[in-house]
Amino acid sequence: MSGPTGRPRLLFVSPRFLFPMDQGGKIRTGNILRGMWGGAFEVTLASPAPRDFQRFAADLSATCDHFTSWPERAPTRIGRVLSLASNVPVAVASDRSAAGSACIHRALEDKPDVVVADFPHAGALVRDRIDAASLLFTHNVEAEIFERQAARATGIWRLVWANQSRKMARFERDTLHRFDTVIAVSKRDANVLSKRYCLAQVEEIDTGVDLEFFDIAPLGEAPDPGPDGGTLVFTATMNWQPNVDGIHFLLDEVWPTLTAARPGVRAVIIGRNPPASLSDKVKARGLNVTLTGFVDDIRPYVARSHVYVIPLFVGSGTRIKVFEAMAMGRPVISTSLGIEGLDVTDGEHFLRADNAEAFSRGILSLLDDATLRDRITRAARRLVEERFSWRSVSAQFEAICLNTLERRRAAEKC
Repeated sequence: MSGPTGRPRLLFVSPRFLFPMDQGGKIRTGNILRGMWGGAFEVTLASPAPRDFQRFAADLSATCDHFTSWPERAPTRIGRVLSLASNVPVAVASDRSAAGSACIHRALEDKPDVVVADFPHAGALVRDRIDAASLLFTHNVEAEIFERQAARATGIWRLVWANQSRKMARFERDTLHRFDTVIAVSKRDANVLSKRYCLAQVEEIDTGVDLEFFDIAPLGEAPDPGPDGGTLVFTATMNWQPNVDGIHFLLDEVWPTLTAARPGVRAVIIGRNPPASLSDKVKARGLNVTLTGFVDDIRPYVARSHVYVIPLFVGSGTRIKVFEAMAMGRPVISTSLGIEGLDVTDGEHFLRADNAEAFSRGILSLLDDATLRDRITRAARRLVEERFSWRSVSAQFEAICLNTLERRRAAEKC
């Protein structure tokens, strides 16, 4: 049923309020919806909302035609502990909400033409039967994250992560099968999801970047590192354990080699809520490392850096931060996991490093060789300009929604 605009109506269910867009999933979803605004669909966004959500009215009006919500509820530590006994993983149990389910039930009674659930977690808010073309937007292979955590954990934590991974695999499988189409964020994820869960319809979209916002930073913003200096930068949500573990790896296993060769090297770690384990380590060792906490704008920090580091060993999906760094003209060195799912080439668009020795060697080569830095940054910026704007990614997403709607309508005629 078309809305007042004459366009088919799309209900987009998110388990997170999208603003500010300060996390990878929110950045991806928010930019896709912005790119779709005014296009083929009349979009209603449904999500939890903080009490002061009206201060984001301009952001919402540029993202959707209508917004419906329920009160945002921050998970508590004791709630998460109690959720360990749930039949679903803690991450899903924390997103369950009676108010949220009631809100989505009312929205579904308006009979939208298309329903999109953002992350499998949103499936916990949507009733089992969806009388509309339905899509589930997966930003990761969720069970894979838990399995990778279990593989690196020790002691009791290995058992906890293994238990959570089994629950997530079961929940992810059952939830994905409830939707007509699954959307993955890379060809690699699409293949994994299709084979792992025997899914009939998995489509892929690219990862994007806002090329105007993350414009190339003048090289003059970062003075020449000289023979013994240089600035590394990393941006992430610093209360997520895989990010924390990655920085511990950088400081424990890579930093000594860097400072031996370049005593003046420094690192700037940008992201909200860095744990005491990192700040205490930096202080106790007197490391030339800055933990900024939350910042309104990462661009000045990236512009003043020489190398963007991604020392990650746990995760899934794709890292938007890779393309943000490339768009700003800063060379990236990353683990295979950090670059996973992105169509980039080692030695041309970035440097790959999967252990401390390779990471140290790669960082030092970038700091020592301005020609290498320039060659990699130019190739990477050219790549994202040609292929990975959010405008093109939004068009891919919209086309998948339209195709799913057409298939649904054709099936109903039979």
